[in-house]
Formats: sequence, structure tokens, C-alpha cells
Amino acid sequence: MHDRVALSAIRKTPGVGAARVGIGGPVGSGKTALIERLIPVLTGRGIDLAVVTNDLVTKEDAERLRRSGLIDPARVSAVEAGACPHTVIREDPTLNIAAGDELERKFPGVELIMFESGGDNLASTFSLDLVDWWIFVIDVAGGDDIPRKRGPGVLRCDLLVVNKIDLAPFVGVDLDAMLKEARAVREARPILATNARTGAGVDAVAGAISQAVLFR
Repeated sequence: MHDRVALSAIRKTPGVGAARVGIGGPVGSGKTALIERLIPVLTGRGIDLAVVTNDLVTKEDAERLRRSGLIDPARVSAVEAGACPHTVIREDPTLNIAAGDELERKFPGVELIMFESGGDNLASTFSLDLVDWWIFVIDVAGGDDIPRKRGPGVLRCDLLVVNKIDLAPFVGVDLDAMLKEARAVREARPILATNARTGAGVDAVAGAISQAVLFR
């Protein structure tokens, strides 16, 4: 609670930098697709934003966002991890911190920077030196046993997003049971179900981000 109060005071202080939100999760869980859906929803709420992507040795996710037409390409920065993706969001996040700082210099009005981690495993977590608040994305096609495995990403994130809910009947997943198990292991911490392909549930994710780090 004290951390949230402190963050609230910082974000309401004129001249203080943008709120920073991390989005992590396994390969193929839908992180980039979620960001593509979040951009128009957040900008529609009047939020000035930018994005930093992380890939192993390419800038593929950044280029995808730059080509999307959803955001000024200059507002998308790319970090090449060159190693296990969680290295640059947890062990040594200096490359990402520098990328965020540069976006703030280029766009002084930016309020929110989303940091997308490269696809990683269930142990992936964000350093709080890098982000104020973070989301972990899993998907039903990855298996309904993911919550039971209690990976640090699932347990420690501020918001767990269960994506690709439309696929549940096609991959033999009982979505209600999966969500129930996720709630049990997270001890009532927030969980949202989404379909990033159609946009289902994305408004709720945008609302959670806005409330948690922008306090509106």
C-alpha cells in the first residue's frame, strides 16, 4: 500500500517522468497482440504513450508495431537482449531504462511507457527498478496447468492476463476451472481474461493500467 501511495505522489508531481508498465509472458502468449489492442484504447482515453520492445537478436516486435499504423513509429524503441530475455528486464535492466529515458527526452509529454519483454518462461519477472507495475500474459493454448505450476511470473505480477480464451474448447481446456485455479494461487490478486485477436477484455486491461499507474 505504501508503495502505491508513493507512486501516486510521484505521478502527480509536475515534471516527473512517465509511468512504466511491463508486459511479459511466454513465447506466443499474445503480448504484442495485446499491446496492439491497448494502444488505440489507451490513446482514446487521452493517454500519451510510447512502447519499448525486447527481442533476442532482432527488432521484429518493434517493426510490427511501427508498421501497424496505430502509433507514431518514432514512439517505438527496440532493445535487443542478446541473451535470455529476462536478463534485460530483471538482472540488468539498464538497456531498457535507457530506452525509456530516451523516449521521455524525445516526447516530453509522454505519460505511459509499456515495456514488452521478449518471450520467456514462467520464471520471468520484472525489476521494480525498471517498471512501476507489470502484467504477465499466459494463454489457454499453453495448457490449463499453467496456474498450478505457480511460476514466479504468474504469482508475482500485478495483473495476470489469460489470453486466447476463444481457443479453450479447441484445445481441451476448461476455462472456468483454469481461471478458478489462477485465482486460488494468486490469492485474489487481479486476473483478466482476454482475446487479443478480437479485443475482448482489452478495455478492462486498459482500465486496470490507467487506474494503477495514472490514477484515473
